[in-house]
Amino acid sequence: MAPLLFIAALMAASCSSSEAASKVSFEENFSMMCKDSHFKTSEDGQIWYLSLDKETGCGFQTKQRYRFGWFSMKLKLVGGDSAGVVTAYYMCSENGAGPERDELDFEFLGNRTGQPYLIQTNIYKNGTGNREMRHMLWFDPTEEYHTYSILWNNHQILFFVDQVPIRVYKNNGEANNFFPNEKPMYLFSSIWNADDWATRGGLEKTDWQKAPFVSSYKDFNIDACQWEDPYPACVSTTTKNWWDQYNAWHLSSTQKNDYAWVQRNLVVYDYCKDYQRFQTMPEECSLSPWD
Repeated sequence: MAPLLFIAALMAASCSSSEAASKVSFEENFSMMCKDSHFKTSEDGQIWYLSLDKETGCGFQTKQRYRFGWFSMKLKLVGGDSAGVVTAYYMCSENGAGPERDELDFEFLGNRTGQPYLIQTNIYKNGTGNREMRHMLWFDPTEEYHTYSILWNNHQILFFVDQVPIRVYKNNGEANNFFPNEKPMYLFSSIWNADDWATRGGLEKTDWQKAPFVSSYKDFNIDACQWEDPYPACVSTTTKNWWDQYNAWHLSSTQKNDYAWVQRNLVVYDYCKDYQRFQTMPEECSLSPWD
């Protein structure tokens, strides 16, 4: 497949998987992590609503673990005054925040009415994170559903918003302490209160008079390698697994143009450029996202 066609193939795979996923109920894919009072569905069961109030938040996780693949979901975030509220959409190798966990994070940081949401991404390996990036969005994520996706293989991790790559995280092909590629992960989402840090560094607190805060989800889409213990590698060289083929190891020409636009216009914070925080830059910061 030519590199220019990769994004089209990716989108086709995404659409076909979404159609298949739409016929599968929430209960078949996920386990709940909250009280029933904080989780609701549409009448057809295809839209899921998680709510947060002063008592508690809500979340769900896949029943299965995966190692490498394509993971995607459509989200509509809390509208209005959402300061202090975080909607998280992430992959993790453990059910909780274990000290040795691997993790891939989307965190959507709420804000005061009229102020923009920020997306924070982070990556952990063996419990070590501190690899934050923050981006603005080119739309209001509270008005409509938008697609947030992760492509994960042994060569790179890509974070997508509506098929646009906003972050590229490369592997150097050697044993290292920064690229999570060994532990299978569950997929999670949750809504929770983080007003100690999420909005203006914790200066803006959650206004509980605005509760409940609700984020909604639909069109779960996964094309990935399901882990079954003891699974030796969970990697295939067959053409079936497009996410593990050569064209998924690099950005296509179209993706490079989109990624360059994001870098110029939307990056708010990049840990690889925080020279006050790091006396020596982390090893992965020297890897080119363009290769």
